[in-house]
Amino acid sequence: MEMCQMRVQVFEYKQSLFREGTLDAQFTQLQQLQDESNPDFVAEVVSLFFEDSEKILNDLTRALEQKCIDFKKIDAHVHQLKGSSSSVGAQKVKNACITFRNCGEEQNIEGCFTCLQLVKQEYLLVKTKLETLLRMEQQILAAGGAIPMIE
Repeated sequence: MEMCQMRVQVFEYKQSLFREGTLDAQFTQLQQLQDESNPDFVAEVVSLFFEDSEKILNDLTRALEQKCIDFKKIDAHVHQLKGSSSSVGAQKVKNACITFRNCGEEQNIEGCFTCLQLVKQEYLLVKTKLETLLRMEQQILAAGGAIPMIE
């Protein structure tokens, strides 16, 4: 595939992620921090987000499996995940966390289980989509091109 086609493909894919609400403006700001001195900045931040999110999701699952559920602990985990997802622009994960926190505040156990499944689903979707985007961008960089930005 020629460079121009690859750049158009990445640009259109990235636009679709914003249009569907998967990503928000924070992701664009993150990309603007990447430069020649740190060309893997976004990939590194996103990779840390993946690691942290998986740990938090496991912690949340364990916390909800306890006989006596500690809603303060649940809230702390969800708050942490909300902050992490917000920092990379994972808008749907962040929004699911807001709903999750509301269920936790109401001590709605069934609602918390439902929200956990929603958060996991949104996380897996954004992870797959970000991995695809980063892989596409790496192909452009490997071919000597520049990554198209969305303003």
